[in-house]
Amino acid sequence: MTEAYYDSLAPYYKFIYQDWEASVKRQAAALDSVIREFFGPNARHVLDAACGIGTQSIGLAELGYALTASDISAAAIEQARTAAAQRGLNVEFCRADMRQLWPVHQQQFDVVMACDNAVPHLLSEAEIYQAFEQFFHCTTPEGGCIISVRDYASMQRGGTQLYPRLTHEVEAGRLVIFDLWEFEGDYYDLTTYIVEDKGQPTAQASVVRGGRYYCVTIARLEELLKQAGFQRVLALAERFFQPLIIGLKS
Repeated sequence: MTEAYYDSLAPYYKFIYQDWEASVKRQAAALDSVIREFFGPNARHVLDAACGIGTQSIGLAELGYALTASDISAAAIEQARTAAAQRGLNVEFCRADMRQLWPVHQQQFDVVMACDNAVPHLLSEAEIYQAFEQFFHCTTPEGGCIISVRDYASMQRGGTQLYPRLTHEVEAGRLVIFDLWEFEGDYYDLTTYIVEDKGQPTAQASVVRGGRYYCVTIARLEELLKQAGFQRVLALAERFFQPLIIGLKS
């Protein structure tokens, strides 16, 4: 279901950002700072294990990193590949599940990253641990991983909640995007509504269903990274638009 959700959302994903191009540069600068601080200036080979449309991969490639990028959504990868080609960037894209990184890539990287709350799409601790084991196998002895997640421990959960996204002026009129979160215990289903207002009495709407998340806490993710073999694990609250968790292999 998650794959189908992002395949359907891919044509609209840039509109989740107020300015996608600015977000690409801003996120790359933040990640570059973290990589240099925790992995050193020689950490240049990065695997983006949940690249989506390339928001983090493209920005880091523009800063000179060697990027390999994969995602479960084929449609999102095609968006990322097109955006990278338009910039003349050499990024290797392919389809891969976070739980099966080594069989696909079969090499080690200085840093494996999975940003924008991708890890909580894995719906059990067993699945998250499986992904973290793959992160561990795919990092060099001096390397590690970076993930960004929502802080579910500090969020109000329960019932059905409406989250406005953004409104964009487009060539045909106006695009309005909002989400509906429907909670069920430690899980919630995310449905995204895209309304295309062309100034007519009625508007066309697209409904994208299937974005299910597990409300796993940062503390539990830290524990699972340690169980997967990472020797030093720490959370950073204010370095990125979401909390970051860093796992160092040595």
